[in-house]
Amino acid sequence: MSRTFSYRTVKVDGLDIFYREAGDKKNPVLLFLHGFPSSSHMYRDVMADLSDKYYVIAPDYPGFGNSSSPDPSEFPYTFDRLAEVIGHFIDTLGLKKISLYMQDYGGPVGLRIASGRPALIRSLIIQNANAYTDGLGAALKPLVDYMQKPDAETEKGVRGLLTIEATQWQYTDGAEDVSKVSPDSYTSDQYYLDRPGNDAIQLALFRSYASNLPLYEPWHAYFKKHQPPALVIWGKNDQLFIAPGAAAYKKDLPEAEVHLLNGGHFLLEEHHGQAAGLIDGFLSRLS
Repeated sequence: MSRTFSYRTVKVDGLDIFYREAGDKKNPVLLFLHGFPSSSHMYRDVMADLSDKYYVIAPDYPGFGNSSSPDPSEFPYTFDRLAEVIGHFIDTLGLKKISLYMQDYGGPVGLRIASGRPALIRSLIIQNANAYTDGLGAALKPLVDYMQKPDAETEKGVRGLLTIEATQWQYTDGAEDVSKVSPDSYTSDQYYLDRPGNDAIQLALFRSYASNLPLYEPWHAYFKKHQPPALVIWGKNDQLFIAPGAAAYKKDLPEAEVHLLNGGHFLLEEHHGQAAGLIDGFLSRLS
C-alpha cells in the first residue's frame, strides 16, 4: 500500500485550487469531492488505502481548506459556481473517465458535473450525499429555516453550525467508536471555519443550498437515462443525511450497490479500510 502523497496547487479561473494526489496517473482515476465543513483532508486515509491501484485525487473547493478564499463580493459562493470551478479543475488536469466519490456538499457539486457531462463519468461512489428528499434528516432544521427565510433570527440558528461544538458533533455523533475519530479532523476543519470572513462564505453557501433541491428531479433523470454504475456507502447513524437517503438511489439506479455502515456523517474516520475494500471490489467489477 502506497502512502506517498503530493500536495499541489493549480490555477483555475484565477483561483489557487489546492489538491492532494497519490498513485500512478496511468491507473483508473478516483476523484474525491469533500463535504462541509471539511476539505480534502477528510479523504487522507481512504486515498492512501486505494493509491496502490488507483490514481486518487482530491481538491479543496474555493473557500475551503488550502484553496483561495476570495471575499463573497468578489466570488459568488453558490453550488453552481463551485461545480463550475471543479469542472474546470478536471479539465485543467486533463482527467478522463472518472469514478466520482461524493460526500455531503460533494453530492450537489459532483452531480451537477456528472449530469452535465455523463461521458466523463465511469462510476459514482456516494457517501452520505443526498439526491432524494428521503435523506434529509431533522437535524438539518436550522439550515432549512435559514434557506426558507434568511433573516437575522434564522441566521442565529444556522451560525451554530459554524462552532467547534457542531463540527466535533458531525464527526463523533453516530460513531461506532469515538476513540477512532482523530481530533485532528474536526480541529483542522474548525481552523479554516474560524478564519476572518469565512463565516460570510459559509452563510452564502447555506443560502445556496436551496438551489440543490429543484435539481433532484433532473439528477434522477440522469440516473434513469445513463444508469452510471453506482456504489452507495452510508453511515447509517447520520442524523443530518439519514439512512433512507441511501436506499432511495435504487429507485432510479436499481443495480446500485448499497452498504450501510455502523458510523455517522464522517464514517471514513473509523471505517476507511472497510470503505476502501468495498470501493476496490466495486471498481474491479466494472468492465
